[in-house]
Amino acid sequence: MAVRPNENFLISKLDYVANFVRASSLWPMPFATACCGIELMATASSRYDLARFGAEVMRFTPRQCDMMIVAGRVVMKMVPVLQRIWLQMPEPKWCISMGACASSGGVFDTYAVVQGVDRFLPVDVYVPGCPPRPEQLIRSIMDLQDKIRQTGTAMGTEFAERTTAEGPKQLLSDLPQDKEIIVPGDYTTATRLRN
Repeated sequence: MAVRPNENFLISKLDYVANFVRASSLWPMPFATACCGIELMATASSRYDLARFGAEVMRFTPRQCDMMIVAGRVVMKMVPVLQRIWLQMPEPKWCISMGACASSGGVFDTYAVVQGVDRFLPVDVYVPGCPPRPEQLIRSIMDLQDKIRQTGTAMGTEFAERTTAEGPKQLLSDLPQDKEIIVPGDYTTATRLRN
């Protein structure tokens, strides 16, 4: 009597191996603009040794990276460059928002500073702090690795469905027309509530 192999068993094992490989070989694309960038550099140093997690290959070309780390404040003039770098990264790709400035604008509540990069990029993990310690960034990479291991398929069909940002909705669509204030320039997502 011939034993017929279970196809579902084979596919689930293949998915597990693909997710394990993806999680264990993250190549960061650093987008560091301020004091969080110093903490990002310290994370890659010999004291903290980011290489233990398979993320030591920091490339400065987006076509070789699959994890973007946005560290520090991002101003409106940087957004097109940030989005272009994100679009040049091949799928599957992930994003970490490092620090209070990248996550929520921090103390810079001005029209020129982006109040969270999740308005322009799909952020997977947020790292709180001003600036966050290297241990916090390492913890966020470990959390991202857990997320990658739990989700995903070998063929990567789930990444084709990611067409919009996974962050909060744009303020412009949430506010009534009479409450909107648009700053000068072509930045339609930069809005403020009137007092």
